[in-house]
Amino acid sequence: MLGAIAVAAAMAACAPRDTVDLSAGPYAPGIDPRGKAADGLEVAQRLMAAHEYELALEAYARAALEHGMTAEILSGMGTANLGLGRLGQAEKQLRRAVEAAPEWPEAWNNLGVVLIERGKTAEAANVFRRAYALDNGESDAIRDNLRLALAKLENSGNNVPQEEDYKLVRRGGGEYLLRKTP
Repeated sequence: MLGAIAVAAAMAACAPRDTVDLSAGPYAPGIDPRGKAADGLEVAQRLMAAHEYELALEAYARAALEHGMTAEILSGMGTANLGLGRLGQAEKQLRRAVEAAPEWPEAWNNLGVVLIERGKTAEAANVFRRAYALDNGESDAIRDNLRLALAKLENSGNNVPQEEDYKLVRRGGGEYLLRKTP
C-alpha cells in the first residue's frame, strides 16, 4: 500500500504543470473603471425571481438612485417587503406605486395581495376588481386573485378563524399570484 502511494506521488511530480503568467503581478485583476455596470433594476428583478428579497431591496435602492423612485421600483420594493413579511412597509410602497401609475394593473394586483395578507379582504376585492378592469380581464393571475378575495369575502360571516397559508408566485412583468399552499 505504501509503495502505491509513493508511485502515485512520483507520477504526480512528473506531470506537466500549467505555467502561470505573473507579469501583471500575483494578484487577481481589478475592476475596470471604464466597464459598464449592470442595470440595478434588472439585477433587482433577477434577485426577486431567486427569492432573495433582502438583496433585491438593496438593488432596488441602487436602481432608484439611477432611475428615480419610479412606480416599478416602488412596486418591486413593496413586493420584496411582502416576501420578507413586512406587510406594513409593503402596503405603503405599493400604495405609492399605484398613485404614481394608476393605470398599471400589476401594481394594483400586488397591492391587493398585501391587503388580503393583512386581512383587509373587502378593500383587497375592490383593488383586484380595479386591476382586473385595467387589465381587460387578460391576466389569469389577477382573475384568480379576484376570485380568492371574493370567496373570502363571501365566507367572512363564518366566525371561526382559519389558518391559511398563501404563497406569492411571480408570473412575469412584475405580476404576482397569490396561491394557497397545500
